[in-house]
Amino acid sequence: MLTPRQRLLALLTLCLALLAPLPAQAAAAVSPHNPVVFVHGYNADPGVWGGLREDLRAAGYTDSELFSWGYDTHRSVNEVLAGQLGAYVDQVRRQTGAARVDIVAHSFGSLVGRWYVKFGGGAETVDHWVSLAGPNHGTSTAWACALWDQACRDMTPGSYVVKNLNAGDETPGAVKYATFWSNCDEVVNPDDSVPLAGATNTPVGCLRHNDLLGDDATSAGVRSFLAS
Repeated sequence: MLTPRQRLLALLTLCLALLAPLPAQAAAAVSPHNPVVFVHGYNADPGVWGGLREDLRAAGYTDSELFSWGYDTHRSVNEVLAGQLGAYVDQVRRQTGAARVDIVAHSFGSLVGRWYVKFGGGAETVDHWVSLAGPNHGTSTAWACALWDQACRDMTPGSYVVKNLNAGDETPGAVKYATFWSNCDEVVNPDDSVPLAGATNTPVGCLRHNDLLGDDATSAGVRSFLAS
């Protein structure tokens, strides 16, 4: 049987143990980057992003932060593709736990990404939006396939998609916008279809349409913008 003194000491020991601070929990690892969702262009596939993905990995990104979305480029921007992109972004956010993503799009993919941001809720889920050679105000070369292809019709100057994307604010919300454009682009005509009011618009010199995907200076500009 414990003596009164022993019982008092035991009680004091218990009280001190209860008052002692708990061991600090290890802080959960937080990525310094937003996940990047790449959106390829017309008649292309996710493989076009190999060079930029490699550059981003060299800059500290991991494969688990880089996502290349593949889709049927012959579908409608507003009725089909923007919604599919939104669903993919939601999947990326669930997988990574990120609140926002960055979108990097080439050519036709720029229209898909813009529609998602402006009309599909993307203004709340996209932090940086980048367009490489996007026909943001339409391109006359799309008339060559507009008779039989919905995506081509969407890219023509004055189309329903182009008109609505450029009505009012071309760069809505708190999203940071950037475009990169060439004055020798054989696909986007006119060349100045790419820049947007309110975006950081960067001329890349005389490059062909697809060459922006592998150009070192363009890659450096994209990486710098994503870090801003």
